[in-house]
Amino acid sequence: MNPKKLTFNTKTTINCSGKLLDLSSPRIMGILNLTPDSFFDGGKYKNEKQIANRIENIISEGADIIDLGAVSTRPGANLLNYDEELHRLDFALNFIQKYFKQIIVSVDTFRADVAQKVVADFEVDIINDISGGTMDKNMYETVAKLNVPYIMMHIQGTPAIMQVAPNYQDVVKEIITFFVEKVEKLKKLGVNDIIIDPGFGFGKTLEHNYIILKNLTLFKMLELPILVGLSRKSMIYKLLSLSPEDVLPESLALNSLALNNGANILRVHDVKETQRMLKIFEKYSNS
Repeated sequence: MNPKKLTFNTKTTINCSGKLLDLSSPRIMGILNLTPDSFFDGGKYKNEKQIANRIENIISEGADIIDLGAVSTRPGANLLNYDEELHRLDFALNFIQKYFKQIIVSVDTFRADVAQKVVADFEVDIINDISGGTMDKNMYETVAKLNVPYIMMHIQGTPAIMQVAPNYQDVVKEIITFFVEKVEKLKKLGVNDIIIDPGFGFGKTLEHNYIILKNLTLFKMLELPILVGLSRKSMIYKLLSLSPEDVLPESLALNSLALNNGANILRVHDVKETQRMLKIFEKYSNS
């Protein structure tokens, strides 16, 4: 069976608090890490001026969504407490709410109480949960009550241990099964705006990551939008014995492969360069 010949009726619109996210064409999610220890840009945005400049750049370079993360989820990371997570998010969310209300805002959190707070106080549009609901049993009910779109990522284990010994019999089949089970629970609660993320680098070996990417089209059977986070990850720089800072071209190459295999949203550090790649990809696709 050739997965590229299969066709599925993937959901192409997401309602983000009245802002319509049109996924009939690929979209870019720009990353703002408000952490001192993220694997690529940890500690780069330490003060309010640096944060404001980063927000302005992400938007001016053409991102459709801005994703704010206050807790590092790199392998082996220690998880922040609730108060510190909110403290790190506070200035960025206030700044966006004051000057850039038109941008779709996603907050990267696995905590239901943080999700509740940022939607209620800052009108955040999307909750992006790296644990897919496995690290907080209240997340699904909270997202349902908030009536916001939910990005559900697959992870094996937790950030502290996920890369110790990732193990699957069939990595693609097991992740799809995970999504089928979780999506059913969400839909029973009334959550319909769901985006799936296979979780590159989260409880996967380097080989697992490339198998997932090669078979990404199979995830279309869920008929849900697919987000991929490949930007500058270890599956690139470890393979090439380089550092995260040195693998922008390779990140763009993998993102173009992901688009060709059905990705709808690219979560990236480098918005301007990804936007250029996207224009070339769309020209190629439509020729």
